Amino acid sequence: MNKLKRLFSYMGPYKRDFRLAVLLVAIETCFELIIPTLMADLIDLGVAKGDTKYMFVKGAQMALCALLALITGLTYARFAARAAYGWGAQIRKAEYERVQEYSFSNIDRFETSSLVTRMTSDVTVMQNAINGGLRPITRAPIMFLLGIIFSFTMNAYLAIIFMVMAPLLGMILFLIVRKVAPMYAILQKTVDSLNGVVEENVRAIRTVKAFIREEYEEEKFESVNSSLRKTGTRTNSTAVMNLPFFQAGMYICIILIMLIGGKMILSGRMEIGTLTGFLSYVMQVMNSMMMLSNVFLLLTRSLASATRISEVLDEKPSLKEKENPVEKVDDATIEFRHVSFKYSSSAKEETLKDINLKISEGETIGILGGTGSGKSTLVQLMERLYDTNEGEVLLGGINVKEYSLKTLRDAIGIVLQKNLLFSGSIRENLLWGDKDASDEEIWQSCEKAGAAEFLRRFHNGLDTDLGQGGVNVSGGQKQRLCIARTLLKKPRILIFDDSTSAVDTATEKEIRSALASLEDVTKIYIAQRISTIMSADRIVIMDDGRIVDTGSHEELMERCRIYQEIYDSQLKGGNL
Repeated sequence: MNKLKRLFSYMGPYKRDFRLAVLLVAIETCFELIIPTLMADLIDLGVAKGDTKYMFVKGAQMALCALLALITGLTYARFAARAAYGWGAQIRKAEYERVQEYSFSNIDRFETSSLVTRMTSDVTVMQNAINGGLRPITRAPIMFLLGIIFSFTMNAYLAIIFMVMAPLLGMILFLIVRKVAPMYAILQKTVDSLNGVVEENVRAIRTVKAFIREEYEEEKFESVNSSLRKTGTRTNSTAVMNLPFFQAGMYICIILIMLIGGKMILSGRMEIGTLTGFLSYVMQVMNSMMMLSNVFLLLTRSLASATRISEVLDEKPSLKEKENPVEKVDDATIEFRHVSFKYSSSAKEETLKDINLKISEGETIGILGGTGSGKSTLVQLMERLYDTNEGEVLLGGINVKEYSLKTLRDAIGIVLQKNLLFSGSIRENLLWGDKDASDEEIWQSCEKAGAAEFLRRFHNGLDTDLGQGGVNVSGGQKQRLCIARTLLKKPRILIFDDSTSAVDTATEKEIRSALASLEDVTKIYIAQRISTIMSADRIVIMDDGRIVDTGSHEELMERCRIYQEIYDSQLKGGNL
């Protein structure tokens, strides 16, 4: 319940709508509770005595109460909807903002599909708790208490019947809630799995079709979809068990009251109108208990979703800035001092092991190594996409943890292995590098990145729509646009993480030549192709998370066996 209470703090500007909705339900309930008393008087004092005027007065009063109940009910619906959907929007906003604060290590703790579910399905469950639960949770206690008071006022003897039934029904509800609570958590995790399969298939649909794996993917989807169906069926089958029990309790109460009440009427101890009004109160009290049981089930499901939402909100960003961070990078010299790193504290092996490396400002460095040697991890530590476990990374002689993240990441431009473009035009994507860049500056960056050549062939130029994820351009074009976007930042340090792998050798050579003209910019190339880094001032050879050797191409050809083997396998001893 503490998690639900905490999420209610996000109601913010919609608290007024929520309070008004509660007030309107309470007023509506009071109007409805007056009607049975008026009906009892109408029958006992009007119909029984043939007083037509009295019947019309009481009938008019009942109609007025019904009309006022209808008006307040409709008004409630408006405020409840605003409160529910406004609250949901606030929670989604809070979740989204928290995810933006996450470091890579935070994001690694959640599956993408799970984060999507927590911002959509789980929030919808919370909204439904307001839309579907606010009315009964407000009405039920009022109806229950006032209904009991009015029924005891009419006939205390008959009121004892459903007072005995209430604890029995409460015990049944408790047992159902205890059983179904963990099932709701499992249900939401199954939704995560379904979203994960759908997301993976849509993202990799071209690969699926290329390998003719549609049937396999359909079977995989059918498996998780069937699992969700079975879990949902089992969960809801258990949850709805409260209805037959409560309906059975209600009908037993009615039968006993009519049986005993009928005898009392025959003996002259009760009027027919009193029994009719009493039965109305019994129906209202029992219905309120049934509504309350449904609310408990709604709250039980909400608790499961609230826990999952709270996990996102409670996740503390692993990267923290100092209170008074350094706001300026004066020197682009980079140094690694005894740096060790692993992605998870539970991992047995370290990804990087005791790294010592210094890169001077303006130097061009090539990093070469096999898959899994730690090349990409090394440069991600520079920009604090991850933090070191041991040792320190220095920029201009200052630990990168001392800088504000904005200053640090403005100073470093990195083109990651996975090139990502967003929906929208080419111009909109490039302006991520500098939102105030002019068209002239954009074209200059595109020239250096080798992208201007194909952009000029596009009918709409910079205004060409890329489609979702940049589907309207090839892999090589996508890489060059990502390089152009990074160049627009005008960073002090440029990192290319195998970012020309989809570009032909001639185009790659032109890009390197253009980038070489950038003065006072430290350039770091991570590559699989040895031709990419042969002309670098220094080449760093990595293997199994360690730096094996550093030196120029000529020096490494003389002494480094790993470099020689890579050279022979790629270039077969030939010269470029």
